[in-house]
Amino acid sequence: MSNPTNIQGNAAAAAGAIAAGCRFYAGYPITPSSEIAEQMAARLPKAGGTFIQMEDELGSMAATVGASLGGVKAMTATSGPGFSLKQENLGYAAMTETPCVIVNVMRGGPSTGLPTRPAQADIMQARWGTHGDHPIIVLAPHTVREIYEETIRAFNLAEALRTPVVVLYDETIGHLVETVTLKEPEEIITRKWAEGPREDYLPYAAGADMIPAFPRPGDGYRTHTTGLTHDERGFPTQDPEKVAAFMERLLGKLETHRDLIEKNELVETDGADVLIVAIGTPARAAKSAIRELRDEGIRAGLFRPVTLWPFPEEALKAAAKGKRAVLVPEMNAGQMILEVERVLAGEAPVTGLNVFNGEPITPAQIAAAVKELAK
Repeated sequence: MSNPTNIQGNAAAAAGAIAAGCRFYAGYPITPSSEIAEQMAARLPKAGGTFIQMEDELGSMAATVGASLGGVKAMTATSGPGFSLKQENLGYAAMTETPCVIVNVMRGGPSTGLPTRPAQADIMQARWGTHGDHPIIVLAPHTVREIYEETIRAFNLAEALRTPVVVLYDETIGHLVETVTLKEPEEIITRKWAEGPREDYLPYAAGADMIPAFPRPGDGYRTHTTGLTHDERGFPTQDPEKVAAFMERLLGKLETHRDLIEKNELVETDGADVLIVAIGTPARAAKSAIRELRDEGIRAGLFRPVTLWPFPEEALKAAAKGKRAVLVPEMNAGQMILEVERVLAGEAPVTGLNVFNGEPITPAQIAAAVKELAK
């Protein structure tokens, strides 16, 4: 795997999952993510894992959660309508603190929309798609190599923090083929397993790191798993103090570990007049646009959230400091711009560049928008 190879983005997601130790995949075919299932069906059994095509996306998410509760690193992948169907069981994974990885290769919507065309209209759904207050991590790679690396990181974060992690990228990147070198992971994280006297074990008790120890199946640690709000024993409760304590820990564990979760890229931001904030295909286009603009004497830079959720608030504030304007190009009607405006809160004027016709945003479109802001 250390030699350069031509590989598609979706195939890189499968390669990253297996390299990270994924040994269970449940899914249902849906464009434009189907190559992930195809790759996992071929490769996972050879790695000693299990692939299963379920009857639908609801069942595939349920099977993924069940496999993880059984002690196996587990994954599913989907797009658009399938991601919508996975949301209830994704919320169950968040409530039960079950590690798992969900890849969403975004296409145009709503409904069945544009099955073979790119979009970025699932940005808010990835954060708020399931009901109730819940923790979630969303990673947004923008190259084939980064899909591989961020899929590995998704498994590491899921296992370390006992949470579902979404890997989010658009159809263009999923079907892009690049020549890359895929290196073996430098670090593989496995979940914290329960130790000590079995009679003292509480399945949802946590120490300073806010992460409960997981009962390894067969080790004799009694546990109770429910989607209902529960106490440290895992049993349902409506006691306000216990509910508050549980929710504060559930939501607070990601805030506590932001240093582990957050990741972003800065391109030519020092001394820039206009800051571009983008992910996915628009971020690739922005890099080309920045080179063109710099050749013309227009100073533009890029802030790219690699970790999209939790949103990188402090890093964005630092990157935007002193900028004349901020441009947010995205392939939707305006979603990430809402977070950018909230975080910057008047630090600099924020303008959106929105394309939602099934075509990717081009460097020329971004360059033209920056030139208007730089006048």
